[in-house]
Amino acid sequence: MSDLLEVNDLKMHFPVRGGITMKQVGSVKAVDGVSFTVKPGETLGLVGESGCGKSTLGKCLLRLYEPTAGQIDLEGRDITRMSQAKLRPLRKDIQMMFQDPAESLNSRFSVRQIVREPLDIQKIGTRKERDAMVEDLLEKVGLPRSAADKFPFEFSGGQRQRIGVARAIALNPKMLVLDEPVSALDVSVQSQVLNLLVDLQKELNMAYIFIAHDLAVVKHISDRVAVMYLGKIVELADSDVIYHSPRHGYTKALLSAIPHADPSYEKNRIRLEGEVPSPIDPPKGSAFGHRINHPRYDETVGMDMKLVEIASGHWVAADPCSLTEEDWQKAKALVSA
Repeated sequence: MSDLLEVNDLKMHFPVRGGITMKQVGSVKAVDGVSFTVKPGETLGLVGESGCGKSTLGKCLLRLYEPTAGQIDLEGRDITRMSQAKLRPLRKDIQMMFQDPAESLNSRFSVRQIVREPLDIQKIGTRKERDAMVEDLLEKVGLPRSAADKFPFEFSGGQRQRIGVARAIALNPKMLVLDEPVSALDVSVQSQVLNLLVDLQKELNMAYIFIAHDLAVVKHISDRVAVMYLGKIVELADSDVIYHSPRHGYTKALLSAIPHADPSYEKNRIRLEGEVPSPIDPPKGSAFGHRINHPRYDETVGMDMKLVEIASGHWVAADPCSLTEEDWQKAKALVSA
């Protein structure tokens, strides 16, 4: 099966300006050399701490940010620097759902106007046909047709997120970028929205990039999981493999922080010392090794810590500060090959 989306060495560096002349004095390396693929109908979970670059990456994929470098191919077409005029008809194939439904829905627009807007922009059908499509979409996401003539403030958080889902699927996209779509909702509502997303994916055969910091949620919905740390992907594998056989030290620490339903369950929590390095001035070597003051950090300065396939379909950064000695020897051999 060919890839729906292919991302190669994507970078998003934001300029930092200072002084009287506001000259650029540095850059925030929010996304710093990310590569991955997504197949039709697949869900790729994207996890990591706040500030690791997950949301920035998602916005780059939709060209809401103009990437500094790298390439984004959508069904074999390079959209990285495509003009807005050429990109507009392709936008129907990849849509985004935002984290906060209260902020992402225009409070001055009715639900009908909000959901119909993508249809208006793409000039799909007549006005009457578009209105009918809006009501059908609302029913599909579990809202009554009468909701079309109300305003976002008249709905609960979970209902507003359903409106966001309706807007995102209005153009029958091939892929949705879901930026923490349930983190602003009550726990009881989260499962309802997640189940809705799973049902819609099966019905419409959409691919998802599911951005979240809650690893339990990601496990529930993802086929594969990519772990980000300081703008880079440090581990990528099938969901079951990531959760049962993590290789990278940062992934292990994240998984150890997942709460367990049984209070008597004794878990070996891995507590990371130190602070996450600044993306303005990242370490010259292993960012994770720098954080935990690893004794092998110095040898990673200038080292190519690219992702290597340490097992079938299991990719991990070749970093001696983050791997067991056995895994590091495998990774080093793969880098040298």
